[in-house]
Amino acid sequence: MPEDTNARLTHLAEDGSATMVDVGDKADTVRIAEAEGCVRMKPDTLRLILAGNMKKGDVIGAARIAGIMAAKQTASLIPLCHPLALTKVSVEIEPDEALPGLRVRTLAKLTGKTGVEMEALTAASVACLTIYDMAKAVDRGMEIGGIRVSAKSGGKSGEWRIAEKEQI
Repeated sequence: MPEDTNARLTHLAEDGSATMVDVGDKADTVRIAEAEGCVRMKPDTLRLILAGNMKKGDVIGAARIAGIMAAKQTASLIPLCHPLALTKVSVEIEPDEALPGLRVRTLAKLTGKTGVEMEALTAASVACLTIYDMAKAVDRGMEIGGIRVSAKSGGKSGEWRIAEKEQI
């Protein structure tokens, strides 16, 4: 259910056709978005990754770089996204024995007229996909999940953070 009962889909024109939102009249503000995701895997797969014993090399390092590169390409991948001059992208990947697997947390930041949620989500998604790609030879049953925005700030809507009880 939508949070705002007066909400409308901003990428639809009056006639229902897809359109790119005009952000030209919006004020430049610092905008930050955080996203998260995880890759569940066999405990042995996690141990191999952490020991640095994967045939394709440093899984976590490659996934971090892939996520950063992906965030910078978001407008090329998602049809109605604006090309943005990002000032920061970070990708943190941590092991979680309880999954078992790896947790991915991303941050995208800029000073501009539109938010960076899609860039943070793209970074998280591609980092998770890279983990899968690099470890699939030993564990084809890995599961990618929990991809979502966890926080955002800036712009007219201000700050928002997922409730602590909703954390994955």
